[in-house]
Order: sequence, then C-alpha cells, then structure tokens
Amino acid sequence: VSDFVGLRRPEEFRTVTRVHVIAWRETLEGRELSAPTIRRKLSALSSLYEYLCERDAVAGNPVDGVKRPMANSNEGSTPALSDEQARRLLEAPPEDTLKGVRDRAILAVRLYHGFRREELCGLRVKDIQSREGVKHLKIKGKGDKIRYVPLHPLAQRLIENYLLLAGHGADGDGPLFRPVRNIRTGELERALNPNSIYRNVVRIYGLATGLNIEVNGLCVHSMRATAATNALSHEADIAKAQVWLGHTNVSTTHLYDRSKTRTEDSPTFRVRYEEELFKQIGVRPGSFQEQEIFVNSIDQEPVRINMAFPVLVPIPGKIMISVSDG
Repeated sequence: VSDFVGLRRPEEFRTVTRVHVIAWRETLEGRELSAPTIRRKLSALSSLYEYLCERDAVAGNPVDGVKRPMANSNEGSTPALSDEQARRLLEAPPEDTLKGVRDRAILAVRLYHGFRREELCGLRVKDIQSREGVKHLKIKGKGDKIRYVPLHPLAQRLIENYLLLAGHGADGDGPLFRPVRNIRTGELERALNPNSIYRNVVRIYGLATGLNIEVNGLCVHSMRATAATNALSHEADIAKAQVWLGHTNVSTTHLYDRSKTRTEDSPTFRVRYEEELFKQIGVRPGSFQEQEIFVNSIDQEPVRINMAFPVLVPIPGKIMISVSDG
C-alpha cells in the first residue's frame, strides 16, 4: 500500500481513503492476480487499519465497504490426502535414524492436529502439558493467541520416542523439534526453520512414496488440510474445529468441510446402464425404430406424428402412453 499511495511518514496513513483502496484493488486486478490473493491483501490491509484504529492512530478503516472479489469456490484448493495416503506418508521415515524418528513425530503432529508449520516450529519441550489428566500441546497461533490442543496418543508416543533418542527431554525452555545436523554453524539447539518442514520432510517423503505424483499440488499445507478435512468428515463439530485450527472466522474452517462433495457420493457413481434394467421396462438396448402413430389431441382430433420408439421385448402386461397438449 505504501508503494502505491506513496506514503513516506506514519501519519500519512490518515490520508488514505476508500477511493485509494479501490484504486489499489483495481491495480491488483490489472496485474491478473487471483481472487484469493486480492482478498488476502485487502484483508491484511484491513487488519492493519483495525490495529491503528484500536490505538486511536487513525479515524477509521478505509477498507470497510470496499467490495472484495468473490471466492471462486466454497472449498479450499489445498489437496488433502486420503486415509491410505496419510498412513503411507506417516510410515515413510525410517525408524532406525534420529532424523527418521523426528520426522515421524513431526508428520504425526501435523496430520493429527493440523498445526501450521510456524506453530509446530515454535513448540518448546515444556509446551507438552497435562490438563485434566490429558496431555495437551500449548500452541501460540496467529496474533500470539494461545490455544491448548489435546495430544493424540500416537503423536505422543512418537514425540516421546524422539525426545528419548535426541536426549533433550529435560530442556523445558528449548525447542521441541531441532535440526539433526547443521553444516553451516553446527548449532543444533535451535528451532527448525518453518521452510525446512516442506524441503526436508514433506517433499522428501512425498518423493519416496510417490505422493508428489499422485497428489497434484502436494505442499506443506496439505498436512493441515488433511487433518481438518478428516476431522470434519468424521463429524467433528465445526465450531470446535474452528478453535482447534486457530481460525478467526468459521468461514475459513468451512473451506475444509467437504462432506457435501465427497467423491463416493457423486451422482457419477449412481449412473447405471445395465441390460437387466432395460429388460425390466421391455426395451432392447440400442434398438430403436421410427413408427407412424395416431394420437388424439386435446380437442379429440386425430394427429399423425412420427416417433422413434424402442423395439419392445415381448413381456406380459400393457404399456400405456399418455400424450399431453403441447
């Protein structure tokens, strides 16, 4: 926004009006950016002005009332894995190396809890906490919002195996997931870089299992999409899923709800062209001939028409044809 409007000093944010924002939106559209990208940029600008309004730095939010591009789908575009694909990915890391044990724990945390990669990398050892007798993970989400998520038993076991092998289970303030080697500095007591989650984990095992070919667009966010979609497909409450995922708006959570578009429920799999069905209605499949018939119109005057009738198979019973006016 500052590049477009030409702002040079903080107080100039007060000079931005709705006209400026609309012009900026039109510039983004002229660059042929996708609708979700433009919506995201407008949302970021709106959030900035909401922050400034809260601190009485500006009088209002110029983004309010600016029309945003319609989302082109009521379903998220990030591909989610099937149950079989998720299991295959989770079982891909080797169990006899420190990296393999760590990566299994990382994949389990993401596939069973749907954390963002930044949330996962920000976990500390002491963030594994007991609440009402159940292990939870303390998550710092967007906007530094804290939420507590119950730890899945499988993920808990894999984390415990990793901490036992890595040896930093007593370092409460230290990062939970750490590098197994560092060529540049040799430092291992630091948190993983969020970008490495895809580069050194998802991408590697996606290639090893062939999922990068099977799943078009497999990315680091696919783990989060898989967890959310799976939970909602198994009738998780949408409001609880919103809190679980750390979404500010439930409409974002709805993008992962694909219960109305499940592949197995498609009308495609309800189409039948079975010979037995044709026999039941007295029609020989693929056999039609044109016949000239007379029918009575609404005013009782005979009308001659030509129609393509199916060749009937001799079966007991009568066939009645009703022809309405028009």
